Amino acid sequence: MINAAGREIPSELAGRKLKPYRGPFSTRPSGRRKAPRIKFHDPRKSKVLKSIREAIKKVGLKDGDTISFHHHLRNGDHVVNMVLDTIARMGIKDIRLAPTALFPVHEKVIQHIKNGVVTRIEGSMNGPIGAFVSEGGKLKEPAILRSHGGRARAVASGELDIDVAFIAAPICDDYGNCNGRYGKSAFGAMGYAYTDTVYAEHTVVITDNIQPYPVTPPIVQQTFVDYIVKVDSIGDPSGIQTGTLRITRSPARLKIAREAVNVLAAAGILRNGVSIQAGAGGISLAATKFVHEYMKKHGMVGSFVMGGTTKYVVDMLREGTMMKILDVQSFDLAAIESLRTNPMHVEINNTFYADIHSGGCAVDKLDAAFLGGTEIDINFNVNVNTHSDGKLLHGIGGHQDVAAGAGVTILLMPTVRGRIPTIRKEVTTVTTPGETVDVLVTERGIAVNPRREDLIEDLKGKVPLVDIEDLYKRVRRFCREPKEPKLGDEIVAVIEYRDGTVIDVVRAVKS
Repeated sequence: MINAAGREIPSELAGRKLKPYRGPFSTRPSGRRKAPRIKFHDPRKSKVLKSIREAIKKVGLKDGDTISFHHHLRNGDHVVNMVLDTIARMGIKDIRLAPTALFPVHEKVIQHIKNGVVTRIEGSMNGPIGAFVSEGGKLKEPAILRSHGGRARAVASGELDIDVAFIAAPICDDYGNCNGRYGKSAFGAMGYAYTDTVYAEHTVVITDNIQPYPVTPPIVQQTFVDYIVKVDSIGDPSGIQTGTLRITRSPARLKIAREAVNVLAAAGILRNGVSIQAGAGGISLAATKFVHEYMKKHGMVGSFVMGGTTKYVVDMLREGTMMKILDVQSFDLAAIESLRTNPMHVEINNTFYADIHSGGCAVDKLDAAFLGGTEIDINFNVNVNTHSDGKLLHGIGGHQDVAAGAGVTILLMPTVRGRIPTIRKEVTTVTTPGETVDVLVTERGIAVNPRREDLIEDLKGKVPLVDIEDLYKRVRRFCREPKEPKLGDEIVAVIEYRDGTVIDVVRAVKS
């Protein structure tokens, strides 16, 4: 069947009926959220166990179960590998792995796929694991990729049913209260752990720092925690700040960032009370810095800023151009310190942030957002999951959620990366539908989605506007269209939209 994004998807896959994407707000929920399991703890017994192995035995993990992890330590995480290695040694097989995201540090997962410990994945796969799965024939079922909000929705509804949530915490007490703010492995906000702890059948906190009761603030609370395991190290916080989290030095890309700020200023969006989603890519970091400078120069004070929190976001709060930070994930040491010390730096969870099937989420209150992508096409559809070669190398993150919620969504992209054009007639994979993307800013001009006639009128004569098809043709004059990837029939991954419908599928890449 053909969905509303124009992509062909099967009606059924791996025994599961697929619902086609119909539009960003077309699918309304019914029914109720999953009821969390009633828990009981005997106060005469300790929740603290000696090992991960003992915790796995206590929760009764068995073949075919689903386990989850959060990704706040990003490429510095040790917990996923520790748990999977223990599961493998215990002879448990056929595990569904449901992380909020996997990174290159988790490459060992590939070995666990090969030995049958992990047979299904529902979560983002950044780097080598995604490339491996792209080859086909690796998993028992196609992987399922969801946005941050989409994953929170799936867990809360019972669509993604978690047997054991393993929660990495840099500080915890002996009853299970923990947060991400303190300790040698502190990583800041831990909002992506919230939904799992509430709805998982069992929750096991893995920590390298047990402190006297009570640890406050209790972001993960004792009421949901079954067991606690102390290990030598849950990870290296320096792995949080990867290469993508450094401000660009490229003159062309700095130009893109400045033009994005010009767009917001020309459209009258930069004003007192403005709310912004700051991106974490190199161009987006620069744009955040330039927005701060513009607002400071003009004496403006915004209401809130959110997104992956970095020092550039912290500067806005500290120097008075924003009243509050809403933080679901901290991306550097400055963000962690600010969360510890500034009461206007507020931690939020993934449901509050972006769950469309709720009473309202924070992305809906955004005036503007900066986002990136691997490709965009002439209909403004954006690909953030695969490259032009068809390989699955990135997760969705909050891309779909923010694009749908923000008043103005701005894509910041160079027209070429590594001699490969980023503007395509049709993207390799549709992650975010074009109807939720408003502006494309490049070093060769600014394209506004024709749906936004209001923006076009606001920007005429103020910024260098160009039709996206003309921009596409300009790039073609000096950069050839990439070769179409050689794809097989096997579907290796399903790309869900944030409401649980299917917006696209990823097929195996032929070598």
